[in-house]
Amino acid sequence: MRISLPLFAPAGGPPGRSSRARMTCKYKCGEACWHRPGNTSDNAYFREIARTALSRRAVLKGSLAAAAGAGAGAVLTGCGDPGPASTPTDPGLPPGMRFGAVAPNTEDALIVPDGYRQQVVIRWGDPVLPGAPEFDFENQTPQAQAQQFGFNNDFAGLIPVDGAPDRFYLVCNQEYTTEAMMFRDYREKKPTERQARVAMAAHGITVLEVQAGTGDGSLTPVIGRRNRRLTAASPFRMTGPAAGSDLVRTSADPDGRILLGTIANCSGGITPWGTMLSGEENFHNYFMNARAVAGSPAAERLARYGFGDDADYHRWGLYESRFDLAREPNEANRFGYIVEVDPHDPESVPLKHSALGRLKHESANIYVVPDGVDAGTVVAYTGDDERFEYIYKFVSSRKMRDGLSPQARRHNQRILAEGTLYVASFASAEPPTVTGATGSGRWHKLLTVDADGSATSHIAGMTPAEVAVFTRLAADRAGATKMDRPEDIEANPFTGKVYCALTNNDARGIDGNPGTDGVNPRTENKNGQILEITDAHAGTDFRWDLLLVCGDPAAADTYYGGYDKTRVSPISCPDNVAFDPHGNLWISTDGNALGSNDGLFAVALDGPRRGQTRQFLTVPRGAETCGPIITDRRVVVCVQHPGESDDATVDRPLSHWPDGGRSQPRPAVVAVWRNDNGPVGM
Repeated sequence: MRISLPLFAPAGGPPGRSSRARMTCKYKCGEACWHRPGNTSDNAYFREIARTALSRRAVLKGSLAAAAGAGAGAVLTGCGDPGPASTPTDPGLPPGMRFGAVAPNTEDALIVPDGYRQQVVIRWGDPVLPGAPEFDFENQTPQAQAQQFGFNNDFAGLIPVDGAPDRFYLVCNQEYTTEAMMFRDYREKKPTERQARVAMAAHGITVLEVQAGTGDGSLTPVIGRRNRRLTAASPFRMTGPAAGSDLVRTSADPDGRILLGTIANCSGGITPWGTMLSGEENFHNYFMNARAVAGSPAAERLARYGFGDDADYHRWGLYESRFDLAREPNEANRFGYIVEVDPHDPESVPLKHSALGRLKHESANIYVVPDGVDAGTVVAYTGDDERFEYIYKFVSSRKMRDGLSPQARRHNQRILAEGTLYVASFASAEPPTVTGATGSGRWHKLLTVDADGSATSHIAGMTPAEVAVFTRLAADRAGATKMDRPEDIEANPFTGKVYCALTNNDARGIDGNPGTDGVNPRTENKNGQILEITDAHAGTDFRWDLLLVCGDPAAADTYYGGYDKTRVSPISCPDNVAFDPHGNLWISTDGNALGSNDGLFAVALDGPRRGQTRQFLTVPRGAETCGPIITDRRVVVCVQHPGESDDATVDRPLSHWPDGGRSQPRPAVVAVWRNDNGPVGM
């Protein structure tokens, strides 16, 4: 039986906030959460929902305050998976979730269930290209780093190598650099040119051939001609309405079609046609001199994306003019896109797809409609990862061609360049509970691109190029719903239902910021939620439900799909999502607000166990869990920013993972598998 939960909870709630260090915020997002939210729009839809929410909260405030207070004092050690739920012998556990749940902890290690083993596949600085030198922390150079694995790996995917059994391309994002943890003599906001250029080379994307083990789940790097490093200096070709427009032309690229570099690459996805998608996210904190455009027509557009003189912690503009807005104001418009990389052709020029809009993309994930009148339609889901931003989808008008022939490749490169971009608004059901489907929603058209390259804006007063480049402003005008940091969004390949991680939003409902609504149910949201959408995919209508309202299971304002909360692993700050071969949802976390290291969790989606949540692993101190890959024989995770803490320095590191001893912490990719090489979670 599913349990009803009042959605409009009062301020307060369980103690604790995201554990992300301020150091991480500086270098990853320019301290976005330490500033007022950039979305100051007041669209008609939100006003309507806010009035309803606030009036209901006035009625419910007294009773809910008492209920929330009863759970507010719960501590981590007193809740979640203490007994029967931690054993894999429970006969009712869904296939894929039959492992001993890992307990919350603060160990400086990657902790996996009993009966499983692990391997570091590749770490920051390890060779990727033939001839690359071995890593030397004390003597880093831009030339060496451009041939080595980059810093702070986020998304990871495995793509089979055509004609080579048990060989894969491991494709991986290198999201951002924490210069203070990379260089012994670094001074904040005052890098040397060598440090700045090492950091530029440590960004981007790695394509690494790996050999799968025959008797275990290991992945061994193969250093050869198939490997590739894309950095902040690599050329990319732009597609869609922004390509060639005045908005992206610079002195170095007067045609506005060949863009240098990809940065702030967060999560991503693997396409059915064998390419990698990567989301450029917090690109705003790589540009200096935002004040140079104050008072100009560009000032509002820059502010909407978070540009500010205090946001640039990397200071690359000291050495490359394109990162100085006073000299190249349009360079900022050349980042914030979905990037597509073809690993099968190491000489190919990667693409930046402006038809999917410019925003702080967490990721992009593809769903192909399997049957019915829209069979074969390709849909891409993406979220804008910032407080009070929006959820988007792109419906392509081009069907996929199978195979890796030159003709198929050329055809499929246009799939994400032709179609319609939408943004979502949500309406709450009455009464506002999480019993069953709790609301409906609608996708609003922003932009349509035709096969001949012509485009139509669906936003009055904005050209197609403006919608593609200033997508946030277009979505404001469309009346989209302000969400609690929409991160990874992915459709379940078995059911087609779409799952979105909403990480947290501690600004909701305070200091004049938007209040609660059905899909964003808590003020000062510290722990986040998982949204389930039953979408028409190619259509414009959907239904939604809240699968998880994360946080301390003992707190009144949490919800685990209606499952018994005394038998779940506590989860906080969901970030990335994935699915195992059985259709279970897997969630990685970023910023656990419950006092434990971040981790990876499996969640049952159907039947009497719906909402049961079990922790599969935890990452080391100061680290974030990223890029989960869940296959029949192995689990792969990216361990990002281990050891990052406001008290840590190169001379006094918080973590020595993965090499131990007195070594410096190094972000890395890890594979996990059963000791007997049997199926994961069985």
